[in-house]
Amino acid sequence: MIVGTAGHIDHGKTALVRALTGVDTDRLPEEKRRGVSIELGYAFMDGPGGERIGFVDAPGHERLLHTMIAGATGIDHALLLVAADDGPMPQTLEHLAVLSLLGLRRGTVVLTKCDRASPDRVREVDAAMRALLPATALADAPVLAVSTLTGEGMAALRERLLEAARREHAHPRRDHGFRLAVDRVFTIAGTGTVVTGTVHAGTVAVGDELQVVPGTRRVRVRGLHAQDRPVGQAVAGQRCAVALAALARDEVARGQWLAAPRIAIATDRLDAEIELWHAEPRALRSGTPVHVHLGAAGVTGTVAVLDAAQVDPGCRARVQLLLREPVGAWHDDRVVLRDAAARRTIGGGRVLDPLAPARYRRTPQRLRELDALALPTLPARLAACLEASPQGLDLRRFEAAQGQGLDEALRAVLGPRSDERADEPPGAPAPQPLHAHDAQSDHALHATHAEAAGARVLDLLGRFHREHADELGPDSARLRRLALPRLPLPLWQALLARLQRRGALRLRGSFVHLPQHALAMSAADERIAARIAAPLQAAGAQGAWVRDLAHEIGEPEAATRATLARLAQRGELHQVARDLFVAPEALARMAAVVRALAAGQGGAVRAAAFRDATGLGRRRAIEILEYFDRVGLLRRVGDLHALRADCSLFDDRDDHDARPP
Repeated sequence: MIVGTAGHIDHGKTALVRALTGVDTDRLPEEKRRGVSIELGYAFMDGPGGERIGFVDAPGHERLLHTMIAGATGIDHALLLVAADDGPMPQTLEHLAVLSLLGLRRGTVVLTKCDRASPDRVREVDAAMRALLPATALADAPVLAVSTLTGEGMAALRERLLEAARREHAHPRRDHGFRLAVDRVFTIAGTGTVVTGTVHAGTVAVGDELQVVPGTRRVRVRGLHAQDRPVGQAVAGQRCAVALAALARDEVARGQWLAAPRIAIATDRLDAEIELWHAEPRALRSGTPVHVHLGAAGVTGTVAVLDAAQVDPGCRARVQLLLREPVGAWHDDRVVLRDAAARRTIGGGRVLDPLAPARYRRTPQRLRELDALALPTLPARLAACLEASPQGLDLRRFEAAQGQGLDEALRAVLGPRSDERADEPPGAPAPQPLHAHDAQSDHALHATHAEAAGARVLDLLGRFHREHADELGPDSARLRRLALPRLPLPLWQALLARLQRRGALRLRGSFVHLPQHALAMSAADERIAARIAAPLQAAGAQGAWVRDLAHEIGEPEAATRATLARLAQRGELHQVARDLFVAPEALARMAAVVRALAAGQGGAVRAAAFRDATGLGRRRAIEILEYFDRVGLLRRVGDLHALRADCSLFDDRDDHDARPP
């Protein structure tokens, strides 16, 4: 269990931690000289049953509230200290607001310095604090009177903390991706750079690879201390020190995170559900500048209220926070807002979507998505987000934003992962969600939206055939622009494959048409087609140019070009580039080479490797790879061409091996 102190300056926080643990958390020379905490301090207390409680001692000065928030984020139990001789002071009230807005429900109010106050004064301060608590998250917290000088009440406080630690259950985010909010960085001779912080989620072990967020730097865990002890593994809910290999001291700072690479994200725009603190004198409106505190970071930004004209004191609303610089953030993280001058805490709440869109942020569909993201369980959020997303859901983005794996939730919502290329009987099957996943992407479309998308595609194809009877059909890219321009390409490919398996449409090369529609060939076309067959076969994967074919067979170039275009539409030829055609058998061999190369190169192909494997020149190799990109066999990712595992184009492996022609 992690305990955090809070309260006004000079109300005895550091003295209380020292009395409980024997550790003076004021370690800086300036802190020793002035007798005032400036930085976060850390200490630990062991119980008779093996319990180990970590303490985060926060400064109480009003100018150091950002440091207090950094320390309070991620604690399990709050100790709100009030000096019996002073009573509640301004920072008492603000720290109480911060603890409430951080969502803390477990805590203890401690009246310190009782040796300096009369019994009547202690009772008066006790009553004042009990009057403040009902409107806060610590409404049920007990109030204990103590003196670190005489020892009064210390045994009761120690026992309360130990009993709270014994009641602690497994951390709710223990099975999430690892995240640690960095609140301190230093170096140790012989060890290197060390960062400390509270583990917000997941587990980490020595040797694991992590990512510094914001940023892209990957680091390796060299050593771990959890709860001030050397360990091989640290888990959510612990104070942790992480020694990092090959990382300079100035490459990481307070406010950043160490995160598992799979969930490592940073954002400068997030949607949150916030509450304006009930004591705030004015409503919160769009455009208001604020200081945003999240994890151990503090940045400036502005507020855009999403579902109301304004947020009134004591009320909740959904807002978008536009940040001046990126921060690490994940679903359900707590956020605290202070005014533009950083003089008072005005509100706070929880993150709904750390990767919020810049457009359509107030549309009914977006508000339905936020309703879905507010649901309590991951399967419920996933199911509702799918239902609210007619363009499909990027599952990898969703997983990273949630900060946890989706495997179990996907099985609950979509059923067992199935290969979208599996045989599907024709007819009218029950609506099923569409799932397109490969090494590079993972998308899903709700069953209702998938059926509606399929119906729209078939309707547009029918209309296209009526208006363009002399064409076989549009190519896949054109049909997508006409029917579903916002549908992600992986889902589009999966949708066409599903409709093809059902017999609802046919694919010929890159062209799509209804089964009953055929493109007629004229007598002249048939004559030219018969005469070009041999030259095209002889050309192999190099292909043949229109002008060369026309010259060889003695036909006009325009007529030859028109015939070749019709043959390409019928799927009997492939137009790899303008006026360059390749026979199907040759292109099938090239596709087999691509599949063989991808199998040995992590699912992707480089142009140079394809050129070498086929013996083609660089230009022709690139033209063929780009054609495969266009028709959906491959997908361009930087300098690579990634194989789409759900694409069955040219997949005739019984007839064509992977040897170069």
